[in-house]
Amino acid sequence: MTVLVTGAAGFIGSHLSMRLLDRGDEVIGIDNMNSYYDVRLKEARLARLEAREGFRVARIDVQDREAVHALVDDNPSITGIVHLAAQAGVRHSLVDPYSYVDSNVMGQVVMLEAARRLPDFAHFCYASSSSVYGANTEMPFSIDDRVDRPVSLYAATKRAGELIARSYSHLYGLPTTGLRYFTVYGPWGRPDMAAYLFADAMRNGKPIHVFNNGDMSRDFTYIDDIISGTVAALDTPATVGPDIVPARVYNLGNERTERLLDYIKAIEAALGVEAKMIMEPMQAGDVQKTSANIDASRRDLGFDPKTPIEVGIPRFIEWYKDYYGM
Repeated sequence: MTVLVTGAAGFIGSHLSMRLLDRGDEVIGIDNMNSYYDVRLKEARLARLEAREGFRVARIDVQDREAVHALVDDNPSITGIVHLAAQAGVRHSLVDPYSYVDSNVMGQVVMLEAARRLPDFAHFCYASSSSVYGANTEMPFSIDDRVDRPVSLYAATKRAGELIARSYSHLYGLPTTGLRYFTVYGPWGRPDMAAYLFADAMRNGKPIHVFNNGDMSRDFTYIDDIISGTVAALDTPATVGPDIVPARVYNLGNERTERLLDYIKAIEAALGVEAKMIMEPMQAGDVQKTSANIDASRRDLGFDPKTPIEVGIPRFIEWYKDYYGM
């Protein structure tokens, strides 16, 4: 099987590419290596992949339709696409809104059009986000809930991506699956995410900023569980047939909501450093709590997250110390 993975030098993309290579798939990666966060981390992830047989990467942007379409035209054996490339970050969308529309909306259209060019194409999987639930207050979040009240532009672009994918499924019978990821963490994680931000500040003796005065909870989900769910989704396209729109979305979360302060305590314990905390008000575009209902992903994909933060955080810190030579 030949799989095209966008965002292959990213956190989830690099782990997914490694898992696909481990099972014998050929992986073609796309990544524009942008500078939203330290490119050296992306290069380090990519170096691990480029050392593997069966992997190659194109350093192009998913919104560059000519480059993307030329790539798939040169690789007609691609049967699956996992589209993870996106402009990430809720708070950054307040600073640079145009990049979110360019990457998350145009990029989705370009990749769907790329899928249509492939002669033996089977399944288009893509990253959505728990942020699409926006101002919803009923917990846990269900895939049957309304998702038309985003509280950030990032969330709005992710919801737009879901609607665009469904339209392609309706018009062209293209199987699409959106994965609503819930606060992913683990080794090789993104520096703008909580675990990395907190560990970095604590290591350097700096205070950490804790929003909503610490009254926040998240469905923190370990990377290995996310990758298992993503691979299962890729391998399970929706049925195609008369009067069937082969479009689905799933929650991939830990099904166990943790208090942010408990998450910080786990980092303190694993790092051996006590955090100095600055309590801040809720930030624009943020939500107080997330919680995933994973009934559908468990039923259809066999998704069964197994990693609590008591296990996942020490694994992240072990990687963090090794990466920084601590």
